[in-house]
Amino acid sequence: MKRIRVGDGLVAVLGLDEVIQALASTHGEASDSEAASALLEYLSPKNYIPDRARSEYGKAFVREFRRFLGQPFEEPGPKTMEVKILGAGCVRCDQLEQAVLRVLEGLRIAASVEHVKEIREIARYGVAGSPALVINDRVVSVGRAPSDDQMKKWFLEVSGGAVS
Repeated sequence: MKRIRVGDGLVAVLGLDEVIQALASTHGEASDSEAASALLEYLSPKNYIPDRARSEYGKAFVREFRRFLGQPFEEPGPKTMEVKILGAGCVRCDQLEQAVLRVLEGLRIAASVEHVKEIREIARYGVAGSPALVINDRVVSVGRAPSDDQMKKWFLEVSGGAVS
């Protein structure tokens, strides 16, 4: 099983490496649409591929196929920044969430912001204090609310300075 980016998410695909190796000799010079059709045909029986997402899956499969062959391929566009505030809902956690939203809005950076209150989910990050701030699955602050300036710095670093 291999995890690949399809659209904005990561999905697990059964048999991808094996199918890519099998098709390398017969479809190495095929067009992207021909390669996508072949990859989808072989991978669909073992993987759930929603009809409305077949095109995105096809692009992702071709990207992995071209990468395997050492051929040029199109990288997916920038992923939306994911920001998580970890904390059971205390006043400091809620204040951090509002500060994050304010800073992102001021910078005009698109991001998904989630306030994680479920203890099991918080434990996944291995943090021992709250609030905690996570940017793209990287814990950047624990036990305190960072300053707006510090958050601006982190958000700009992660976004590559790109604002919307």
